[in-house]
Amino acid sequence: MNQDLTAVALNCTLKPSPGDSSTDVISAQILNELSGHGISGQTIRVVDYDVRPGVEADMGHGDQWPGIAQHIRDADILVFATPTWVGHISSVAQRVLERLDAEISRTDDQGRPAMFGKVAVAAVVGNEDGAHKIIADTFQGLNDIGFTIPAQGATYWNHEAMNPKDYKDLTETPEAVRATISTLSANAAHLARHLKDHQYPGA
Repeated sequence: MNQDLTAVALNCTLKPSPGDSSTDVISAQILNELSGHGISGQTIRVVDYDVRPGVEADMGHGDQWPGIAQHIRDADILVFATPTWVGHISSVAQRVLERLDAEISRTDDQGRPAMFGKVAVAAVVGNEDGAHKIIADTFQGLNDIGFTIPAQGATYWNHEAMNPKDYKDLTETPEAVRATISTLSANAAHLARHLKDHQYPGA
């Protein structure tokens, strides 16, 4: 059994560091749960970097996406975490998906797209609804790029409508969210280990 798997969480909050971020809280909870399965991880707050618009691997002019992309390539599990804004993923999260488009054309020595064999999970937080649609759209995009989605590979928290409250302000994690994070992490770890040992067939 592989014990040296790694994860990278992309926190797609709109708040630059060191601002408090609900997306950061749920990302950390997932990475902590993954650590219980022998998987080490790190979080990248994407808004802290100059990620240029576009769909190329490197848009030049100081574009810092290539460094982030390398962390994704080096990891076995991607945690894609976004807040909900007007019912959609954040603009930062949308840009991440657009930049990941360049990975479709990258292939290994057997002709497989570069993200084949990597697992992706999603986390969504917000004080408005929209999480189900966000997860559906996100998973469709990540799967197109080549990531594999585990069973029940997403978790979310939305506060009740018209009564704003942030996930980071909760005094304790709701049991439903805690249980979902536990299942998500266990399934992601299981799938990542399986794919590490049994990669998809070559082209």
